[in-house]
Amino acid sequence: MDNASAAMSVKPPTKPMLGATAQLTAQLPIDGLRLKARAAAEAKVQPDNDAALVDAIRRGDAGSREALYHRFKRRVYALAVRIVGTVDAEEVAQEAFIRIFRGLTKFRGDAALATWIYRLAVNAALSHRSRRAAAAQPEAPDAVDAQAGAEPVRGDAVLRVRIERALARLPVGYRTVIVLHDVEGLEHEEVAQILGCHVGTSKSQLHKARARLREMLAADGITAAALENG
Repeated sequence: MDNASAAMSVKPPTKPMLGATAQLTAQLPIDGLRLKARAAAEAKVQPDNDAALVDAIRRGDAGSREALYHRFKRRVYALAVRIVGTVDAEEVAQEAFIRIFRGLTKFRGDAALATWIYRLAVNAALSHRSRRAAAAQPEAPDAVDAQAGAEPVRGDAVLRVRIERALARLPVGYRTVIVLHDVEGLEHEEVAQILGCHVGTSKSQLHKARARLREMLAADGITAAALENG
């Protein structure tokens, strides 16, 4: 990574991740429950712009790497937060961008640039979790636990925190597929490309993940009616 890239720092957003996402999104149904989901249009950029940007980076045009970084930094950081938590999210995001810039020479456009970047970000996050597990390090405090105390005691805000807390307790595979499909708004084909699996596997994993999430929410006293009104 060159000096310009190395100087980039992935900073946490000024607002809690769920609140920021909620401002950009509409509610999408999830088999009887609703989560705030990023509109698909927000998760995609124009292919022509992508190709031009990648070509500029390959030519070494001034500011091109910074342009790609600023285009995707919030999405990469948000993804990292939901997979590894706030404590390690910046480290994971930095690792993701190292992989992105190193891998651009091999990017051929077979998938959308955003899908390819998500794949590298997910791989960086999952690799980080594997290293932590191998080192027998305790899990970092969850992002939502840190946010919960700062949330105003208001029905909708508390509900969002409880949903995020339940999401964070899911097994990482289930959590990742829900984040990609239901939060980031990606299609099953894109999710399958990112996770390196068949579309049918993506759909099956999402179905199981949603069922497990509903069980956890029900155990916490959150009903489908409360979710739809939240």
